[in-house]
Amino acid sequence: MSNSLLRGTFVLTLGTYLSRILGMIYLIPFAAMVGTDGGALFQTGYAQYTIFLSIATAGFPAAVSKFVSKYNAIGDYKTSRKMFKAGIMVMLLTGLLAFILLYLLAPVFAKSALADQNISSITVDDAVLVIRMVSISLIVVPLMSLIRGFFQGHRSMGPTAVSQVIEQLVRIIFLLVATYLVLNVFKGGLVLAVGYATFAAFIGAIGGLLVLFGYWAKRKHTLLAMQESQVSTPAIPIGKMFKEVFSYAGPFVFVGLAIPIYNYIDTNTFNRAMINAGYKDITIAMFSVLLLYVPKLVMIPVSLSTAFGLTLIPSVTDSFTKGNNKLLHHQISQTYQIIILVTLPAVVGLSVLAGPAYSIFYHGVSEEIGKNILMWYAPVGLLFSLFTVNAAILQGINKQKLAVISLVLGIIVKLALNTTLIEMFQGVGSILATAAGYAVSLLYGFAMIKRHSGFSFKLLVKRTLLICILCTFMGLLLSVVQSITSIFVQYEAGMIEAAIVAGISIAIGGAAYLYLAYRSHLLEKVLGNKLNRFLPKSRARG
Repeated sequence: MSNSLLRGTFVLTLGTYLSRILGMIYLIPFAAMVGTDGGALFQTGYAQYTIFLSIATAGFPAAVSKFVSKYNAIGDYKTSRKMFKAGIMVMLLTGLLAFILLYLLAPVFAKSALADQNISSITVDDAVLVIRMVSISLIVVPLMSLIRGFFQGHRSMGPTAVSQVIEQLVRIIFLLVATYLVLNVFKGGLVLAVGYATFAAFIGAIGGLLVLFGYWAKRKHTLLAMQESQVSTPAIPIGKMFKEVFSYAGPFVFVGLAIPIYNYIDTNTFNRAMINAGYKDITIAMFSVLLLYVPKLVMIPVSLSTAFGLTLIPSVTDSFTKGNNKLLHHQISQTYQIIILVTLPAVVGLSVLAGPAYSIFYHGVSEEIGKNILMWYAPVGLLFSLFTVNAAILQGINKQKLAVISLVLGIIVKLALNTTLIEMFQGVGSILATAAGYAVSLLYGFAMIKRHSGFSFKLLVKRTLLICILCTFMGLLLSVVQSITSIFVQYEAGMIEAAIVAGISIAIGGAAYLYLAYRSHLLEKVLGNKLNRFLPKSRARG
């Protein structure tokens, strides 16, 4: 993997991880303030917003990233700049239209999510208010996403990383302060507090946009200077440019909708299925745990694949465009290996330590439900990660339609199984349906990558088996350490006790995994010679 890809991946991974961690940490005080009812109401609003945001951006930011990377690679910088300017107008228009539609259709979506009835303390009118307050964010976020895509197309990941962190910080600060003030100072009630919590997405987007404007002002002259080395190419009509971008954008919008669509299916079927099965008394608690609180924990390891997906697309596109199959196969292989090397032990550890891990963040918030859901949900994180990388590879080798087919196959499986499995196994049923859907998408994606890129999975399978063996040993060790530690410290007693149990277990289990990975030369084989800077000399095998 090239230095630029590794450097870009590191910067974007760091930014994405910080953003994800912040997005997880804020739920500790937020869950304590609003509980499961507030969490369910918050999720009901955000699920609708996420779908409309993906439709509003229409895959444009990622498509522009690919477009800019392609034309920069052949020295046609003016065409990439022209597309960027046109894209700004498109994002402003689609964002405004999405806001209007979501605002007007809020009652329809609220009734669908709540199965046409009031559940627990949440009413349909409450959900309408929350949906409308979060819809305002649609005016700003698409524009911000496009500017990030433009920078990424220039292999500049810093603006995206920094703006993500600032956006998240501003959003969280506003969310927590507003929630506290509405509940404890102004006595405005739970619904208004959650409404302002969702409105924080708009405030955070303003913060992220200001950061991007700052980067633009700082780098404007450098970006303009690139046009001085413009190669002689015929001018491309704006209509033809949009046709090309839309050919990229269609698959991007579908693939970008993967997790939101699965989430949206649950948002609109879970409560109805639970009520039909006779579980109305626990449906809101399980709904908020399954769709808001637990996914925030699982998405931490998945952030790595998201960052790799964003940085992989321009690099794979560049290698594919230049016909450099050797570099292309190396990029694909190393990306898969790093994803599995890092994500698999993370999700195994999270599953084994589900009890203390959930209690650290959500002590007192439906802990029994949360522990069971997290234990089953964590392994699905690896499927999320691999799907993201698969989609990026297929798009990078100009097989966007196959990425869409992969997603559609998975969604069909999810829709076919979801209601039945929820009625049989409650929250775990939803997780099983999700896992089945992603598994089908992955199998199809692997087959298509092999067919159209000539990539061989033999080495990957060999390395994955070794990682699985190491993770199995680590999981057993984690379980033993947790059991021994729990003799002296009961993690159910509080957040601090849970952190002690989890911390000791992770330290021992993680150290064992890294040691075995090092001694087996797995780290050296996957990460390459750069590892020698940090580790003692050793001979690589094979």
